[in-house]
Amino acid sequence: MEPRATMTTMATVVDCADPVSLLPGMREARAAIARGDLVVMPTDTVYGIAADAFQPLAVQALLDAKGRGRSAPPPVLVPNRSTLDALAESVPDAVTKLADAFWPGGLTIVLPARTTLAWDLGDTGGTVALRMPDDRIALELLAETGPLAVSSANLTGQPAAQTALDALFQLGDSVEVYLDAGETSGPLPSTIVDATALVDGSGPLKVLREGVITREQLEAAVPEAFVVPEREPEEEPDPEPADEPVAGTDDA
Repeated sequence: MEPRATMTTMATVVDCADPVSLLPGMREARAAIARGDLVVMPTDTVYGIAADAFQPLAVQALLDAKGRGRSAPPPVLVPNRSTLDALAESVPDAVTKLADAFWPGGLTIVLPARTTLAWDLGDTGGTVALRMPDDRIALELLAETGPLAVSSANLTGQPAAQTALDALFQLGDSVEVYLDAGETSGPLPSTIVDATALVDGSGPLKVLREGVITREQLEAAVPEAFVVPEREPEEEPDPEPADEPVAGTDDA
């Protein structure tokens, strides 16, 4: 039986339901990532467009394919829990509990990124958004490639793709390989939480986007993460000279 990978001009669409097609298709996807090309892959929410997180040109190609600027950097999908500690500068206990409760799954966690990492995901402000998806094909690919920059497989402003065909219609030949694993469970995306304030104790966990995991589920799993820390009374500062310049105050 011949593999059921089909060509749409330059892009290859791989039928992941066919065991004969899957093995060479995954090999082709891994090779594309290594070359700096883009791959569309299924996740447990919607289809994602993936690039090697450590190849800046590949990440830029991902942003260009979506019609998105550097001000909207992609999250990074990881193959296992240990990668969380490898990519984040610090992982508070509350974040460890969140990962225990919701990974693999639809929870994206924003943390300060390690300053030693040689990558350029865009204008991240020194942070990285991390998620371990609950999808067999995605995890198999991640286990071979390592962390991938992944954004929803759609043009900016258009609905997220729930099938590989949806993604193909929107992204076309900007993607080298499409891994077709049928319809995803979408349309809800992952829930995104900002845990940066938990690292230095300056504030609680923030829910930036509520998706497949609700705020109530998060609060039930880690109630302490939502407690606003008490602050020590601040001393009155010494008066500053009236004519002392302050950086940034002249911005229009």
